[in-house]
Order: sequence, then structure tokens, then C-alpha cells
Amino acid sequence: MKHFSYEEFYKQWYSRMKSFAGEYVMSESDAEDIVQDIFLDLFETYHSLVFRVNLVGYVFTSVKNRCIDLLRRRIAEQEAVNRMQEEYILTLQIKFDSLEALNEYLFDDVDIETLIMNAIESLPERCRTILIYSKLKGMKQKEIAQELNISTKTVENQITIAYKKLHELLGKYLKISIAEKERRGYFPN
Repeated sequence: MKHFSYEEFYKQWYSRMKSFAGEYVMSESDAEDIVQDIFLDLFETYHSLVFRVNLVGYVFTSVKNRCIDLLRRRIAEQEAVNRMQEEYILTLQIKFDSLEALNEYLFDDVDIETLIMNAIESLPERCRTILIYSKLKGMKQKEIAQELNISTKTVENQITIAYKKLHELLGKYLKISIAEKERRGYFPN
């Protein structure tokens, strides 16, 4: 490898490395960015490298590791998007069900509020606190987790538990109550 100049190495291996990266990151521009960054790093250190190192192996390993980093980021981003979509779909479903079940003459305002408050008060303390932070104070799950020094997964689980318990306690009236309170601005969006 010692007889190769940087330019010769670049010409011989750049397109191969880009193809290799492109197979995994599935985006030509991402593959190009990864390989350009690696060749730029290589250019800056090329003359100081000990040539007992397998330069091709070094570059392939660098490309592989950067692809892994990018894919990990993309997976985490997609999982976050999926969680947000699931929550959004759940909200849409609750609103849809509420509108379908809405019967304005079923309860007056005092009865609905009393039912909701009694049901919320009957929740376990952690569940109740997280539900209040989420729905009444409008805090994001990450903010709640930081405030209570717990994981976001715990927040998600507690909100799910709260919804299930409220559904058990209020049945079809929960849908009506939530829709009515959201319509009047009781719950921030």
C-alpha cells in the first residue's frame, strides 16, 4: 500500500466505498456524505498513517461503522415517529368515538365533571399524577419523565394504565366526557 498516493487510493476506492455504503443506508446522498467524510478524515491523516495498517480494511471498517451509526439514528427516529403516530391515532379514535356516542342530554356539566374527577381521584397516585401532567397540564412524556425522574417508557405505561382504568370506571361516558371537555378547552391539545 505504501506505493499508492492518496489520489490513486481515492480514485480506486471511492466509488466502491460509496456503493458499499449505499447498499446499507439506502440513500445515495447519505452514502456519499459518509464516504466523503471518511475520505476527508483520511486525507487529513494520510501521511501520518502507519502503512502496516490495511488501508482498505481501515476504510471499509470506517464506512461500516458510520453506516451503523446512521441506521441506529434512523431506527430511533422512526420509533419515535411511530410512537407519536400511535398516540395521534389513539387520540383520533377517542375523538371519533366520542362524537359518535355524544348525547348532549345524557349529563349536565356538573355530573360529567364529577364523574371524571371521581374517576381520576380513584387512580393510583403515580397514574393520577402522570395523567394530570399529561392531559391537564399538557406536558410531553419526556418532560413528565424528567420532572418525576422516571423513564419515558414508565410514563407511557402509566398513561396506558390510566386510560384503561378510566375506561373501566367510566365506560362509554369517558368518551363523551373527554370530547366535551376538549371542545370547551378543558384539556390543552
